[in-house]
Amino acid sequence: MTPPTSTALAPSSRTAPAGSTLADVFTQHQLAQPDAPLLLAPETGRRLSYCGLGAEVVALHAHLTAHGIGANSHVGFLLPNGLATSALFLATMIAGRVTVPLNLLSQAVQLAYVLGHSGVRCVFVSAEYEATLAAAIALLGSEAVGGTPPDIVVLRIDVDTPLAAQLPAAPQGAPLPAPEADWPALLMYTSGTTGQPKGALLTHRNLLHAARTVAAWHGLSSSDRVLSSLPLYHINGQCIATLSPFVSGGSIVAPHRFSASAWWGWVDAWRPTWINVVPTIIAYLLNAPSEGNAGEPARPFIRFARSASAPLPPDQHRAFEQRFGIGVIEAMGMTECASVVFCNPQDAGRRKYGTPGLPCGVEARVVAVESGDVLPDGATGELQLRGDNVMAGYWHAPEKTAEALTADSWLRTGDLGHRDGDGFYFVTGRIKELIIKGGENIAPREIDEALLAHPAVLEAAAVGIPDKNYGQDILAAVVLKPGASADEAALREHCLTQLGRYKTPAVFRFVEELPKGPSGKVQRLKLL
Repeated sequence: MTPPTSTALAPSSRTAPAGSTLADVFTQHQLAQPDAPLLLAPETGRRLSYCGLGAEVVALHAHLTAHGIGANSHVGFLLPNGLATSALFLATMIAGRVTVPLNLLSQAVQLAYVLGHSGVRCVFVSAEYEATLAAAIALLGSEAVGGTPPDIVVLRIDVDTPLAAQLPAAPQGAPLPAPEADWPALLMYTSGTTGQPKGALLTHRNLLHAARTVAAWHGLSSSDRVLSSLPLYHINGQCIATLSPFVSGGSIVAPHRFSASAWWGWVDAWRPTWINVVPTIIAYLLNAPSEGNAGEPARPFIRFARSASAPLPPDQHRAFEQRFGIGVIEAMGMTECASVVFCNPQDAGRRKYGTPGLPCGVEARVVAVESGDVLPDGATGELQLRGDNVMAGYWHAPEKTAEALTADSWLRTGDLGHRDGDGFYFVTGRIKELIIKGGENIAPREIDEALLAHPAVLEAAAVGIPDKNYGQDILAAVVLKPGASADEAALREHCLTQLGRYKTPAVFRFVEELPKGPSGKVQRLKLL
């Protein structure tokens, strides 16, 4: 039997050039394939090569230096996806600064907290978010001594135009910084369901280990191309859809946002070899007008689809593969681990439904929530992780860092789950979201999947609600498929059959949409 602690696949040196920083990797790409495409914008048809990214790095460095924003300074962006957004994300880190992506869903109050906590020196913003940014900076000023707003340089840009073509000319000045492996590169604020967000600080070492692991796991090379519409203010869009293709020398088709009606047109026009999605995208593609040939590989150039950021219901997983003829590799990531935690095997014969897979780039174990003892296969406890992609810590939050990381560098994830005898991990919920009814632990996902098996249900999420007799009972929020109908009685009868009386929700709530974070992960506690 495999021991209770699992070790990941080691990244292969053949899948990425040598080097200890993103700047090292970029230098080698510039020398080896300067004219190869890197970024492709389907809405405009514009392309940016690896050499073109070099021009972006030089222009950005000169402009930041002119404003006194030197190495290791924090540079934010409040931008929708676009050619310049992707270039800025990469160029900031290559130029030895720390990139701070800002969540487009934030209100001014939330944004003000992140601006103040992160200490950003400069923010790139698009026209549609200028007012929100100005309001956030004004809020910071109202809290400052004397009411003086902080000295943040604000630069408005167009996301469809390369940076070098729109930044004001600046003298070259100081040479480019030479980052080191343990320099910070990305400060990513988590979108927690309670409290203020925490800033996970990821180094060049963290990001390269994660990106190279994904490239090795999926066999990515310079001939591979990904289509991904995930936002660049989320770790999946950053590390999986941008950094993994970047380290392998491949290319990235990055539309502004997901569109079910445009998706397959982009596929046919740009011919990606893999697609990066989340379960919400899979659900919308399955419920879009007819497309696909019931299992026929109509687009054989697509090697696989990768789904992460939220659990993929097995029925939707099978339905997508059957309808579109594209194998789906389910995976799981975390902001604190640069989006690399578990992944199903590339070999379709070894994959399992309903699990994010095997440890990928990390060691993993399951421990008892109270005692911390390592548990045997099949027992449910907290998932813990350790590896070179695990964050350096939370920015300016030593107490929260100490809570998250053990003395021997294990990350406490807060996720509940277990491992089976084949080494596959199963995630059943969050410790904070666990439903405890009459002393029995009930994983919300079990309720979700039972409801998703009903033909009228598009999405579902269960959460615990107070109950005077049991301590907690179950509320289920349900989104019906367009044109479908089902009432509470029908769903209750369905759940009684699937789950039994004890786990059948006490309350059903029909909603237009579920509250979600930027990756599509349901934020259950917001249902209360």
